[in-house]
Amino acid sequence: MTNIILCGGNGTRLWPLSRALMPKQFVKLFNDKSLFQLTVERNSRICERQYIVSNAEQYFLALDQLEALEKKNSQYLLEPIGRNTAPAIALACFSLNPEEIVLVTPSDHLIKKETAYARVLEKAKEFALNDALVTFGISPAFPETGFGYIEADGYDVKAFHEKPDAETAESYYKAGNYYWNSGMFCFKAGIFLDELQKYAPAIYSASLYAYENANKEGIMVRIKHQDMMKIPDNSIDYALMEKSDRVKVIPSDIGWSDVGSFDALAEELPNDENNNFILADKVVELVDIEDSIIVDTPDALLISKKGSSQKVKEVVTRLNGHKGNLTRLHNLVHRPWGTYEVLYTHENYKIKRIVVNPGKRLSLQKHLHRNEHWVVVRGEATVQVGDTLKTIYENESTYIEKEKLHRLSNKTDEPIVLIEAQVGSYTGEDDIIRIEDDYRRADNG
Repeated sequence: MTNIILCGGNGTRLWPLSRALMPKQFVKLFNDKSLFQLTVERNSRICERQYIVSNAEQYFLALDQLEALEKKNSQYLLEPIGRNTAPAIALACFSLNPEEIVLVTPSDHLIKKETAYARVLEKAKEFALNDALVTFGISPAFPETGFGYIEADGYDVKAFHEKPDAETAESYYKAGNYYWNSGMFCFKAGIFLDELQKYAPAIYSASLYAYENANKEGIMVRIKHQDMMKIPDNSIDYALMEKSDRVKVIPSDIGWSDVGSFDALAEELPNDENNNFILADKVVELVDIEDSIIVDTPDALLISKKGSSQKVKEVVTRLNGHKGNLTRLHNLVHRPWGTYEVLYTHENYKIKRIVVNPGKRLSLQKHLHRNEHWVVVRGEATVQVGDTLKTIYENESTYIEKEKLHRLSNKTDEPIVLIEAQVGSYTGEDDIIRIEDDYRRADNG
C-alpha cells in the first residue's frame, strides 16, 4: 500500500503560526513533531512507502522532516500550482501500478486513536481489494457547521452534503448516520483512474498529458506550469466520489481533528486555568483575561476570543493587501540549502543570520538593487564573486557589489554561519536573479 500525502494548503486560519512558506502541517506542535511527521509515522505502520504531492517549497520541508524520521522509501510529485485534490491524486496514481492500493491522506490532520485507526484501514483495504472507492466518515463529536457530511446506510453512501447551517447540523448529529467528510480515501490506483476517466474525462486527459510531459528524475516528478494550468480545478468529491457507484464509507471513531483553527488546536494542547490558549516563546501574563487565544511570534501577535478564530482567515486577507511578506514568511525561513533569519529590517538595509548546511550551496545569482556584506561567524565559507573564488574563514568578511554574480558554498562537514548586511534602495526577497540553481527553483527565496 502507498500513502499519497497531499501537502497543499497554507493553513491561513492558523496565522501567524502558519505561513505560506511554513504552513501548519510542517510546524512542530506536538512533542517536537509536525502534523506531517505524525501522518507519516502513523501510516507507515500499514503502508510500505510515501508519495508526497506538494509544491517546490513544501518539497524541501518534507524532505528535511522525512530525513529526521529516517524514512527513505518516498516518492515526490511537485506541482507548480495547485489544481485541487482530483488532479493531485490522478497525477500520483499515473506513476503507480494500477493494482497498487493507495491511502490518500491530507498532511495536516491529527488522529489520536491509532488502534481504532489501524482497524479502520484494514476494513478500507478489504473494500479496496474488491474495487471499491473508499472514503472515511468521521463519527461527529458535535453538530459542526464547518465540515461537509456523508449520509450513510451501513457502509453504503446515500449522499454527500455540503456544509450545513446550525439547524441542519443539529439534525445530522442526532440522526446517527451522518458523518464528517474526512478527506481521506483508499482505492486501487487503476480503479480510481478508470472512474475518473468515466466521470471527469477532462481532468483525466489533461492530467495524463501533464504527467506524460513532466520532468521525471528518479523518485521525483515535476509537472510543467503550462500543463498544470490546463487541468480543470476540482476536488475528488465533486469530480468523482459524488458520482461513482463504487463508493463505500467506513464509519470512523478515530480521535480525528483537522486542526483547522486555533479553537481546534486549543482542544489538543494545554490551556491555562482561565481557559486561555497561549502559544509564545516568552512569558505571557494575563490579568482578568479568560476564554482567549494568544499567539505570539517574533514578528506578529494574534489575540482572539475563543469561538472567533475562524475569522483569522479574514485577517490574513487584510494583511495580504498591505503588509508585504507577513503572511508568507516567518523571520526564520527554511531553504533547501539551510536557513536564514531576518534579525532587523529598515527602509534601506536588512540584517540576516544565514546557516548553510554541509555540502550545500546557494544559487549563482545577482541583485539589482542591493549590496551585501558577509561576515563568517562560524565555519569556513567558499565564496565566488565574479570570476574570483576564495575561502572566508571565521571572523573574516567579504563584500558583494550589486549586479555582481556571486555564490556561497559550504564544502565542509559542518554548518557555516554568516551575518549578512544588505544595503540598498530595495532589500526585498524577490531581488534575486538566478543564473544557476542546484534545486531548479522557478521562484525566489
